Amino acid sequence: MRHELPILPTDRLPAGSARVDPTRGRGAASDPPNRFERLSMEPEEQQAALGPKQRRTLAFRDHARSVLTRNRSPDVGFDWSLNPYRGCEHGCVYCYARPTHEYLGFSAGLDFESRIMVKEDAPELLEAELARPGWSPVPLVMSGVTDPYQPLERNLRLTRRCLEVLVRARHPVAIITKSRLVERDVGLLSALAGFGAAHVTITVTTLDRRLQRSLEPRAAPPEHRFAAIRTLARAGVPVAVNVAPIIPGLTEHEIPAILQAAGDAGATAAGYVTLRLPGAVRPLFLEWLDTHCPDRSGKVRSRLESLHGEELYDPSFGTRMSGSGPYADQIRALFRAGRRRAGIGRRPLDLDVSHFRAPAEVSPRTAPPLSGSQLDLFGS
Repeated sequence: MRHELPILPTDRLPAGSARVDPTRGRGAASDPPNRFERLSMEPEEQQAALGPKQRRTLAFRDHARSVLTRNRSPDVGFDWSLNPYRGCEHGCVYCYARPTHEYLGFSAGLDFESRIMVKEDAPELLEAELARPGWSPVPLVMSGVTDPYQPLERNLRLTRRCLEVLVRARHPVAIITKSRLVERDVGLLSALAGFGAAHVTITVTTLDRRLQRSLEPRAAPPEHRFAAIRTLARAGVPVAVNVAPIIPGLTEHEIPAILQAAGDAGATAAGYVTLRLPGAVRPLFLEWLDTHCPDRSGKVRSRLESLHGEELYDPSFGTRMSGSGPYADQIRALFRAGRRRAGIGRRPLDLDVSHFRAPAEVSPRTAPPLSGSQLDLFGS
């Protein structure tokens, strides 16, 4: 059973997250039917003509018994992910994780970005997992599904508290985010980086501010993401840029400029992923495309089909992240050339697991300060 969090009334949500017209502050324009539900509701004709209702953000307690998720996909270069939240208020219309909300009884559309599941006990669950006798330290990715620095994190601080657990245990972690809020935790990340146990990837989709606002309505603007790269790099935290998703026919021409800006800011590695349209993401993205870029719609569809064997998406392992064929080769060549010109490496640094100390060995009350000046400077 889901319970709305009483600690998040409207007046305590991050600015702009309550009572927002989804056409101005949301990525999706509708709630498509849930594939697991037999019944669905459709708005009456008169209501549909007036547009979607305003949608405030609600946070629900997620009574998860574990906070770590095992990855079994051969296309993803990590085994374990750490997810304090399910659903993401950033509202990226193209997000491949949207269909995961259907397992919770929600929709992959507006529900995904306005009905957020919060694992209030994430730090305690994480500490318990790391303290298990059988736990062998491996890099954790925070997070493999939704952004750990989405707007709710500013108040709830679950990602920060999880990082505090990881710092005490000297456990390696790699963070993926679009948010400048990661700068808040630069002291913790710098402390872990001192043990070779931290890495951050900043995702950048486009440099076009107008396009970014409609694609990713509540994510940080591109200039803020490069500022975060600069802050982290100056603090000694290895940073990569992920050019993702590359939307064929819409954003691929920006690859060299994104890589150059990231390299200038201090990124030392780069990767990319082309647009993926699994399940309910396909109609949501196509609806967005026809609404916001009608003049590009045919071109985008045609180029997607050229990547996936005349289909808009092919979920096959090995090609789903980049596509195949001559056009996929062109994107790959453009990316590699841009990376060379920007002086960026091919892959992130390996994370060091050798400094791990089980949480049972070091409690928060007795742990000595880490890197002293760094944590003192940015707060603990």
